[in-house]
Amino acid sequence: MASNEAALASIDSNLDASVARLFDLLCIPSVSTDSQFKGDCLRAAQWLEAELKGIGFDASVRPTAGHPMVVAHAKAVREDAPHVLFYGHYDVQPVDPLNLWETDPFAPRLVDAPGGKQIVARGASDDKGQLMTFVEACRAMLGHGGLPCHVTILFEGEEECGSSSLPAFLKANKQELQADIALVCDTNMWDTKTPAITTMLRGLVFQEVVIRAASRDLHSGMFGGPAANPIRILSRILAGLHDDNGHVTLPGFYDGVAELPADIAAQWKALPFDAAKFLGDVGLSVPAGEKGRSVLEQIWSRPTCEMNGIIGGYTGEGAKTVLPAEARAKVSFRLVGTQDPGKIVASFQKYVSSLVPADCHAEFISHGASPALQLPFTSKQLTQARAGLQSEWGRDTVLVGSGGSIPIIGQFKNELGLDSLMVGFALESDKIHSPNEKYELSSFHGGMRSWVRVLDALAG
Repeated sequence: MASNEAALASIDSNLDASVARLFDLLCIPSVSTDSQFKGDCLRAAQWLEAELKGIGFDASVRPTAGHPMVVAHAKAVREDAPHVLFYGHYDVQPVDPLNLWETDPFAPRLVDAPGGKQIVARGASDDKGQLMTFVEACRAMLGHGGLPCHVTILFEGEEECGSSSLPAFLKANKQELQADIALVCDTNMWDTKTPAITTMLRGLVFQEVVIRAASRDLHSGMFGGPAANPIRILSRILAGLHDDNGHVTLPGFYDGVAELPADIAAQWKALPFDAAKFLGDVGLSVPAGEKGRSVLEQIWSRPTCEMNGIIGGYTGEGAKTVLPAEARAKVSFRLVGTQDPGKIVASFQKYVSSLVPADCHAEFISHGASPALQLPFTSKQLTQARAGLQSEWGRDTVLVGSGGSIPIIGQFKNELGLDSLMVGFALESDKIHSPNEKYELSSFHGGMRSWVRVLDALAG
């Protein structure tokens, strides 16, 4: 479309102005978890409201029990165009430890680096730089022919501190936030020149188990032998959760776990991923998960069971010969496919309870349970967005998984009935949540151009 060629040219010629606007937003210390920055979070929301109004959106700051949301709407050139909901967050992580920053984290700067120029500031990559790629793309399109899709924007101010206000906000504004697809720009490219769409997110079940035995801690010389030891009981239970091949032994655990489609498996196998370096960077060398599965499969498309903490008895300096009255462990399960979190919880608790001796008992504490999410590989919007990214970067768009979980994706699905396209332009090297966070200028520039291409592709 000629109008979009004009929008792309506008992005190129006005790059300095776009960077300047991003710098204005980065200067606002919108740290959501620290109450002393509450006013700055409001200021960031108001800044975004003003920018969106200035380019033609109907935008407003919406109060919540916590930090405000920003909601904005703009219509497409064609009334029958599809409708997208774009999500980003304007809040940022704390900057500690401050002494490790080379300069003021809220004084953004453009620095020269071996791979090109970098924008350095807290929030440069997570998520202000990312959300501004979309805002600037909309600015260019609205100034040169209009939007190819109807656009609703939702900017949140609590993502970095748990999104406590988001579920109620989505429920209360369900009708206003309806769209055909959600676009989430809080993920990575494969590398600096290869675009990616995250299509799979693992779910999470987190259980804490407490094994209790005697009514008090006991002297191991007086009671060692006849008295039950919760640490020994718990250790045996945890050790039995995996077999020698790395498979999880819980009955029914793999129900709902499907094999990858052949073309996706082939694409992953062809990716330039160095498993030895991935492990070597953290001082390891031998993959410890399911035998016969690649490292990428293990972290993107396979379920796991991991022990995240274990404690019992005396853990201070020196020796204390004690049999503890209790021992506890924190155990998490990453889920894929259609695994049922409720069934996983029930299976785990039944397994543990079956191995607890008669004069001991187990207590379970839940720390959350959410299912995995996967965009269908045959999705029309996925095919369109993939083609739009390829037209910008000149490379096949990689469909990747995520070993972690992004709660907003599940909330969009559960509350709004929306699938999400997770298209981001960050890099693993961006040091998000760490000192000297950066965002590649090429990511910012390419991200703006990419959204023009993607919205055009989604419009058909």
